[in-house]
Amino acid sequence: MTENEQLTKLVSILSNSILCQILPAIAQTNLPDWWLAGGAVRNTVWRAIFGEECKLVINDFDIAFFDLQGDREQELTAKTTLIQQFPDYKFDVKNQASFNRWRNGRQIYHSTEHGIEDWLHTATAVGVKLDYQGQWQFFTPYGLDDLFNGIVRATPNHPQNPDAEQKAASFLEKCPCLQKI
Repeated sequence: MTENEQLTKLVSILSNSILCQILPAIAQTNLPDWWLAGGAVRNTVWRAIFGEECKLVINDFDIAFFDLQGDREQELTAKTTLIQQFPDYKFDVKNQASFNRWRNGRQIYHSTEHGIEDWLHTATAVGVKLDYQGQWQFFTPYGLDDLFNGIVRATPNHPQNPDAEQKAASFLEKCPCLQKI
């Protein structure tokens, strides 16, 4: 599949999911340089591809943004706003500019994209958002092949990370169609 075909397929899958309702609400929080990434995107795609045999579900919506002047209150305000609109869902809103301050041992990120590139797995490091005109935008630092092929692969920064290994085992247990590489 070409990159354009993958993006078209991704839009089709996400447009027919709860993400189509969540993304405009995130945009209205006015978080700077935000992306929705992580399990909500990954699991939505894997469930669409592998069907009921894949038991991975959306546990929360991981929203990454970047604001050098921001603080935890900014994260909490956005989270509260989203929970009020979608009380049945959980939201994890994190400013990548301050991530290292409260998560010991993490590197300093220089942008939202830099933070997402450091996530544990390639299929998890896929960012999506809608711009102000409602157009889809994507951040795919490792491409979409692993996502569409059901491949669980650690990102370059985490080849021997025990957390990546543990999460990979959990993915495979819940979705046996996946392959770990």
